[in-house]
Amino acid sequence: MNKNTKLGWLFTSPYLIFTVIFFLLPLLWSFWLALTSWNMISPTVEFVGFKNFIDAFHSPAIRAAFVVTYKFLLVFVPMAFILSMTIALQVNSLPKFKGLYMVAFFLPYLSSGVVTSLIVKGLLSYNGPFNTFLRTRMGWDIDWLGNPQTSIFIVSLMIAWKMSGYYGLILISGLGNINKEVYEAAAIDGASAWTRFWKITFPMLYPAFFTVTVLAVGISFGIFTEVYQLTGGGPNFATNTWQMEIYNQAFVNLRSGYASAVALMASVVTFASIGVIRKLLEKWGEKNGWS
Repeated sequence: MNKNTKLGWLFTSPYLIFTVIFFLLPLLWSFWLALTSWNMISPTVEFVGFKNFIDAFHSPAIRAAFVVTYKFLLVFVPMAFILSMTIALQVNSLPKFKGLYMVAFFLPYLSSGVVTSLIVKGLLSYNGPFNTFLRTRMGWDIDWLGNPQTSIFIVSLMIAWKMSGYYGLILISGLGNINKEVYEAAAIDGASAWTRFWKITFPMLYPAFFTVTVLAVGISFGIFTEVYQLTGGGPNFATNTWQMEIYNQAFVNLRSGYASAVALMASVVTFASIGVIRKLLEKWGEKNGWS
C-alpha cells in the first residue's frame, strides 16, 4: 500500500466509520429484530424466523398502507413540481432581487413539520375559522381533514408548499444555464410562450427536473409527521402510509419485530420504485439529447 492509498483511506475513514455505526449496524440489528417477536420491553426474545415477513406480505392492512403511499406519490410529486416550477419561472423573470425572493420562498422548508402541521390543523379543523366561514357565509360544509379524498390532497399540498422553495432553488439554477439566444431564435420563428416552455425550457431543464423528481419521490415514501399530526392515518385509514403503519405496529401494538420486517420491506419497495422512476427519467432524457 503506497502513501497516496494510505492518505486516501485516512481521509475517507471518518465517513466509513460514520456509515458503519449509523447505517450498517442499525440495518443488521433491524434485520435481526425482524426475525424475532420481541417487543423491546420483554426480557425474553423469541426467534420466529421469517414469520413476520410472511405475515406482513399477506396482511391487508400493509397492502392498503402501500396503496396509500403510492396515492401520495401520484398526488404530491406533480403538485410539488408545478408549485416549484411556478416559483422558479416567476422569480427568474424578475429584473432584480431574485435572491431575496428565493430566500422568502425557501423559508417554509426550514420550518418544523410539526409546527406547520399544527397550524394547518388549526385552520382546517371542522370547527376552525376557515370551515366556519365557509359554512356560515357560503353554505359549504366541507370537512377537509375528515374526508378521505380531501385529506390526501391537503396533506400533499402542505408538504408541496413546504418543499416548493427548496425545489424552486434547484429549478432556478437550471433555468439560469439555458442560453437566452435559444429563446430569442424561437420568438423570431413565432413560437408562443407555451411552445417555448415545452420545446425549450422543459427539455433543457432535464438535470434539474430529474433531481427534483427523485427527491420528491423519496419524500413521498417517507411521509409521516404531517399525517401523524393532521389525520393520524384517518379517516378510515385513507392517509395511513406505511410509515404510519410501522409506527403503529412498533409503538402502539408493541410488535417491534413485525414493524421491523415491514420497515425492511418498505425500504426494498422504496429503492425499487425510485430505481424504476430513475430509469424512466433517464430514457426520457436520452430522447431529448441528454446522456
